[in-house]
Amino acid sequence: MNLPTYLIKENSFLARIAAKKLRKNNVAMVLGKTIHLWNTTTAEFLQNEKWVKHEMCHVKQFQHYGFAGFIIKYLWESAKKGYYHNKYEVQAREAENL
Repeated sequence: MNLPTYLIKENSFLARIAAKKLRKNNVAMVLGKTIHLWNTTTAEFLQNEKWVKHEMCHVKQFQHYGFAGFIIKYLWESAKKGYYHNKYEVQAREAENL
């Protein structure tokens, strides 16, 4: 299997903003090939298989569409359908169980 390359950044200011927006205590979010974490450690994140699969799906989406392309598509989809029904989030939730 060809796994995508990724980096992990703990205590990310961007993930902190996302946590506030989503009203969650901890967050992982992807920008490009970097998984940004807020209020969780790399070890805690990596121990949660579903969470890792979810975020790795987003890494693959960035690889497929390119950085700007994916951001535009993701934001457009969120504006039309909302965060939860955004097809890229739906796909990532489905990847959790693969």
